[in-house]
Amino acid sequence: MNQGVNDSVRNVPAPNRRTYRVEDIASILGIGRSSAYHLVKQRCFKTVRIGTSIRVSKKSFDEWLDSQNL
Repeated sequence: MNQGVNDSVRNVPAPNRRTYRVEDIASILGIGRSSAYHLVKQRCFKTVRIGTSIRVSKKSFDEWLDSQNL
């Protein structure tokens, strides 16, 4: 993949992206990476695996978060 394209996707502000990284989920929730991976493993939201990377559907995550009793 063209490195310039990869950099431009990485720099898109979170509100304009359609997916989150697991690290993004951890940061949003204020939890550790292993806890975020545990949520992914439990299939709390829709994910896609691209090679070794996991991407979480922003829409699915936001709906899951809204459904939690916080």
